[in-house]
Amino acid sequence: MTSSEVQQAGKVWLVGAGPGDPGLLTLRGAEVLAEADLVLYDGLVNPLLLRLTKGICERTARARRGSFRIVPQDEINERLIAAARSGLQVVRLKGGDPCIFGRGSEESAALQDAGIEFEIVPGITAATAAAEYAGFSFTHRDQASAVALVTGQEAEDRSPRLDFERLAKFPGTLVFYMGLNRIHELSARLMEHGMSGDTPTAVISEATLPSQRVLVGQLSSIAAAAVAEKMRPPSLIVVGASVEQRSQRSWFENLPLFGRTIMIMRPVEQCTETAVRISRAGGRPVIFPLISIQPIAADQIQRVHEVLQRLHEFSWLLWTSVNGVHAFFRELFACGLDARGVAGAKLACIGPATAAALREYSLQADLIPQTYRGEALAQELARLGGAGPVAWFRADRGREVIPEILQNAGMQVESVVVYRNCDAEIPEGFSAVELERQEIDWICLTSPSIARRFAEALVETGGDPESLRSRVACISPVTAAAAIECGLPVHLAAEVHTLDGLLAAIQRADN
Repeated sequence: MTSSEVQQAGKVWLVGAGPGDPGLLTLRGAEVLAEADLVLYDGLVNPLLLRLTKGICERTARARRGSFRIVPQDEINERLIAAARSGLQVVRLKGGDPCIFGRGSEESAALQDAGIEFEIVPGITAATAAAEYAGFSFTHRDQASAVALVTGQEAEDRSPRLDFERLAKFPGTLVFYMGLNRIHELSARLMEHGMSGDTPTAVISEATLPSQRVLVGQLSSIAAAAVAEKMRPPSLIVVGASVEQRSQRSWFENLPLFGRTIMIMRPVEQCTETAVRISRAGGRPVIFPLISIQPIAADQIQRVHEVLQRLHEFSWLLWTSVNGVHAFFRELFACGLDARGVAGAKLACIGPATAAALREYSLQADLIPQTYRGEALAQELARLGGAGPVAWFRADRGREVIPEILQNAGMQVESVVVYRNCDAEIPEGFSAVELERQEIDWICLTSPSIARRFAEALVETGGDPESLRSRVACISPVTAAAAIECGLPVHLAAEVHTLDGLLAAIQRADN
């Protein structure tokens, strides 16, 4: 191999993505995703994790799920080898842990035989996560001295290796992976070899996700119950006394948004943060950005920079969005200035999220109104007054209530557009039919422009805003008014006009 070929060689990381909850990815896993050129992810990986990479993402599936084709393991191995040989940094992202019933050993062997450098990044395997999210402790000192992880699907090209006589006498907890379609056989064979039919048994489906379901019963009846309750894969079967702990230790299902599917349509830069908040509260976020935040046009920049050069003339600088803060400082730095340029003015923000963005630049807001609305901010500024004019750094579209109130109070206002709030293309997969198929519980509207765009997108994809089945939650009365004007049914408007206030309102509405 020549020196140039050595320099061009890529590398493969076999990364465990955890059992489903995106927060259970390891720090090392997040690091290598950020460095990847190509990510081959399996069908059990939470798609939210793909937001951690800028690489090309390709889905593989070894079991039939929806419309995705089955990708044979040999084909996956060949793809990993070819991509690494072409010089790419490749992540093979696998549900759970790569080497716990995850084919990681086969993939690593293929890479080693091909002379490809690789690294294995362990992940939280489904068994431990499922147990703890369902309220079990597999190795509670009073109930189990061991735990056995057992495959429910042995390889088709070899004779059975499971020794049910020994499994039936195992002094602890049995956990069967991939065994739901064989649950009748598994439970029957354990009882045939002496395990009591009264043994506590559970089926945990879609563990660590908002759709998690836990069915508890006895070994003799669990198979029939799983059919009756329509339990579905991915599932684990847990057999042993540890199952009895669930009534005391269940916590995941008690999270405030557990089981709720919540759609968010904020700009893509802000969707991840919102999705994490929903996930941490036990909900399932569905992301369809319908608004795009864009820089101002080239012919507007000169005017913005002219205003920034005379910030000392203003008594107040005003921001009504997080995007406005970041756009302001982007242009401030672009014209050779820094935060010292705001030293002569007081700073006002419409709410705590905007003030938090200001703190990222080591600046504190002098004014945040008690009610996070443009009217309240303008009225408070009019009451306080000032020796000079007010500069409002804003989007290219929005309400004009702030300059109207201030001008009526005798104050001079300069509205300075520092970013554009644009309608985004309707994302692939968004449609009125898809909303119904995904059984969206709540649709969050966080601005009047998002409300209007959502109503337009519904009509464009064959839906009717007035017949929407999902409930609509608005971040403020202003957004609610815009939604109603567009024909959308509004089920609540948050009393506290922040994202946290909106999610809290949803929690109260469901309790």
